Amino acid sequence: MKKIMVAALAIVALAACNNESGEKKPEAGGTDLSSNPVYKEGLALVGKNNCISCHKVDAAVTGPSYRDVAEKYAGAGPETVTALAKKVIEGGAGVWGSVPMTPNSWVSQEDAEKMVRYILLLKK
Repeated sequence: MKKIMVAALAIVALAACNNESGEKKPEAGGTDLSSNPVYKEGLALVGKNNCISCHKVDAAVTGPSYRDVAEKYAGAGPETVTALAKKVIEGGAGVWGSVPMTPNSWVSQEDAEKMVRYILLLKK
């Protein structure tokens, strides 16, 4: 019986966390992003790597909101995507305040770049 309760609670928790921002539609600048493959893959990687424990789409938590990051780096070229991905992997501090971003050394450069591209799509 306990296993069934734990499983049911886990399903409810996952359903509640599925949309970390509480938004009904993933939109940026009035565009529905839900069918964009960059959006889908990046969102999956952000969830898989537990980034939402420190970041939300529209609210600063421990780190900046994804929309704030997207606004700051709007129009970023490939070099910026590469540099931001490196920061995801290695961590860092100082850009968004004194709280350091912890390293995510298990994330590959390729996956980190996919996550950064997803975040940059969220610009208003």
